[in-house]
Amino acid sequence: MIDLHLHTTASDGDYSPRDVVSKAWHAGLRTIAVTDHDTIAGVAEATAAGHTIGVRVIAGIEVTAVHAARDVHVLGYFVDPSDADLLAFLTAQRADRLARVREMARRLGDLGLPIDADSLLASYGGQTDRAVGRPAVARALVAAGHVATVAAAFDTLIGSGGPAFVPRRGATPEEVVRVIHAAGGVASLAHPGLLRRDEVIPPMIAAQLDALEVYHSDHDAADVERYGALAAQHGLAVSGGSDFHGESRHPRSMLGSVTLPAEEFERLAARVPVR
Repeated sequence: MIDLHLHTTASDGDYSPRDVVSKAWHAGLRTIAVTDHDTIAGVAEATAAGHTIGVRVIAGIEVTAVHAARDVHVLGYFVDPSDADLLAFLTAQRADRLARVREMARRLGDLGLPIDADSLLASYGGQTDRAVGRPAVARALVAAGHVATVAAAFDTLIGSGGPAFVPRRGATPEEVVRVIHAAGGVASLAHPGLLRRDEVIPPMIAAQLDALEVYHSDHDAADVERYGALAAQHGLAVSGGSDFHGESRHPRSMLGSVTLPAEEFERLAARVPVR
């Protein structure tokens, strides 16, 4: 089985890259992609674990672009983890994440709901190649007793339109597609059924978008049919995966719950540019 959307502790996942690979093997997966947010810090460890365990690990990433003040996630597969331009781009992405967390913490303090941003960021061990984001802020709010659940933190405070929400600044989806291509990868729009911003798709296709993530834990049968047909209409490949972060997260995103058919994986892999 194939799952091309997995997260580790390099961003907002619950398990180390090595542990994710082990869990994937036990779930029956034999080809996976580690796709952490705005970092490839988990790829080397996952790849080494895959060689040992018997799981093929695709070097992947989930890059955050911005369209109309909303996040648009673009998955990159088969990227070169040593590409200097990609690394520089991701460094800037993560710096913006740090600034955003600090600004959210400031706004929460003004609301009488303080969190310790310094301690939160220190919990990432000072590793600048790890990506921090709103889930970490939400967990800090729960730990401080300000909200009961992570979902409540998003719903009432740090979700879009919330009093402590800070819009992201960043590259356009089209620019992200070009960055992924320049690093030798193929680009897929992540979970378009969750995004619900189909207007981003035509400009991304014009920028040589390779695929749509048709199979995803947040997609129902209608979404799969809709985006599968849209991919076929535009000659795009298809990607898919569980979006696994850990057993404590989305109950529909467990390992093995959403997989990509082997023939679709081959079509996706065939789009890797010759360098």
